[in-house]
Amino acid sequence: MNLHEYQGKEILNSFGVRIQRGIVADTPEAAVDAAKKLTEETGTGWHVIKAQVHAGGRGKGGGVKLAKNLQEVEKISGEIIGMQLVTPQTSAEGKKVNQVLVAEDVYYPGDNEPEEYYMSVLLNRGTGKNMIMYSTEGGMDIETVAEETPHLIFTEEIDPATGILPFQARKVAFNLGLSGAAFKEMTKFVTALYTAYDKSDSSLFEINPVLKTSDDKIMAVDAKVTLDDNALYRHKDYADMRDEREENPTEVEAKKAGLNYVDLDGNVGCMVNGAGLAMATMDLIKQAGGEPANFLDVGGTADAKRVEEAFRLILKDDKVEAILVNIFGGIVRCDRVAQGIVDAYKNMGDAINVPIIVRLQGTNADVAKELIDSSGLNVESAVQFQEAADKVQKVLA
Repeated sequence: MNLHEYQGKEILNSFGVRIQRGIVADTPEAAVDAAKKLTEETGTGWHVIKAQVHAGGRGKGGGVKLAKNLQEVEKISGEIIGMQLVTPQTSAEGKKVNQVLVAEDVYYPGDNEPEEYYMSVLLNRGTGKNMIMYSTEGGMDIETVAEETPHLIFTEEIDPATGILPFQARKVAFNLGLSGAAFKEMTKFVTALYTAYDKSDSSLFEINPVLKTSDDKIMAVDAKVTLDDNALYRHKDYADMRDEREENPTEVEAKKAGLNYVDLDGNVGCMVNGAGLAMATMDLIKQAGGEPANFLDVGGTADAKRVEEAFRLILKDDKVEAILVNIFGGIVRCDRVAQGIVDAYKNMGDAINVPIIVRLQGTNADVAKELIDSSGLNVESAVQFQEAADKVQKVLA
């Protein structure tokens, strides 16, 4: 589950990570009020207006701007709220901005020049350990840094059993070239950041940039946070942070129906049971000359109601030219799945306007094939993987 910047910062702050303070607003008038309150609390004279969407690169799309007075706060907020923000991480259509974060200006003058760093915490699946990835090249796309100057990216692996050790936090600060007060601040920052990642059951914490201010404070100026959905039962307050406006509406609908659905940009809809079979089915579609339009796992139940819901979700995508149903009848019998497909098809009537290929293997597969073949519907049965692929290829030709 992705979070907005302001939500990620709330979690960071709760674990003692110093953050750039801000107040979220959904209207220009609320933004002005937030700016006034922020000035009272922090003394900031300028304010940074940041679009709150689930995408990086907001500044490149005009979603992050500096306001030097309250008039500019109102004007800039009015321009950003409601806009379709297009960034390198969105589609060409972009994302609608529903709210902005009015944040304090932390690039104030002082004894030293401010410096920006990159830092993230994530799981290294290859080693089974958590990893802090960091660089002196903050404020830039980390992909560009990795490609052009890979020697400027450092990693520190942390054993989940022991957590981050003091020498590891010091190593991070040393590799970033810090000394004195800034060195001590960074060790505290890194330790608190890792603790936030660990205790919140997150799969990613990305801070770009981490800022060393002109008076040697270390703080998170941005926060990209992804929580592990499987652990949300332990964090009811975090679950309430979900913003369904930022998610694919079909995926939201599927989740409420208890279906695992991921929208893709293809022309063949997939309905399967089991993630492994789903991946194999997507490969099958590509080999047949098509492109998968979705990932849809109906799980261990495939009765008429569940199949009908799956069909309706798939057909919401007008690019779908055919549907491939690939079910292994282990937990559920194939004949029950076949009857569910027939009943769902009849219930939906003319709503199904594309050919359907059904491959059922497992318990009572022969009975299931007979049910499909004798239904009189625009549904073709297949037994083997290759046979299903050939039929997909034929309907797409």
